[in-house]
Amino acid sequence: MTKIAVAGGKLPIHLYDGGSDAPLLVFLHYWGGSHRTFAPLIHHLEYPGRVVTYDHRGWGESRMLPGPYDIAQLAADAQCLLNELAPERFVLVGHSMGGKVAQLLASRRPVGLEQVVLIAPAPAHPVVTPQDQRLLAGAYADAEAATGALDHVLTHRPLPNALREQVIADSLAGSRAAHEAWALDSIARDISATVGRIEVPVLVLAGEHDRVDPPPVLREHLLPHIPTATLRIIPDTGHLSPLENPRALADRMRAALADPAPVAP
Repeated sequence: MTKIAVAGGKLPIHLYDGGSDAPLLVFLHYWGGSHRTFAPLIHHLEYPGRVVTYDHRGWGESRMLPGPYDIAQLAADAQCLLNELAPERFVLVGHSMGGKVAQLLASRRPVGLEQVVLIAPAPAHPVVTPQDQRLLAGAYADAEAATGALDHVLTHRPLPNALREQVIADSLAGSRAAHEAWALDSIARDISATVGRIEVPVLVLAGEHDRVDPPPVLREHLLPHIPTATLRIIPDTGHLSPLENPRALADRMRAALADPAPVAP
């Protein structure tokens, strides 16, 4: 594990080097997740290049980093990582909250960005109500609440016991301030006017049975704002596709990485 300097301290990152000159893949996890969320996907992807995963500020191994914990700060942390690793070419892979962070960062057109993969992303144009936000703020209040969210909201297919325990542990590992920064602020931020600046191909991968960010919501509240975006559906899958259906997700990603969709004029 390596650490890079970010505002307020050091961010632990996990870097894997496949040995080829393929673009670096930068994975950004969901609200309640961690770098571990992507392990099954990375395993099935069998990517030949470098891969980096890490815990967002306020979560997991980065729990003690100070705030703020909003998406602007999370995007700034990702930019610090890119500045440190200095890849000539890279791809952002963001899941849910990490997908909204990826949208924000990609809209700034960082040098070397070739593609964006958004897995069950939070839409650029928010659809949550204040009541939704208040309920969301308590979603990981304790193990019982986290288990309920996992079984009744986040997944469509049951996870193996080891992955269930991991998800619950990760959900509880975030600081209260990090929980609230997303639930009460960032999820409701409208970045639809900003993401239109994204110039690279964007692949959106949505679970067929996602209750959090369903395909119809993404069609209405994300795709119209990103001219370069293409939507693909992962069948028989909920919101946690990197854990529920990593093989199908990897197959879609592998094809896109080998042959990105053309950018609309």
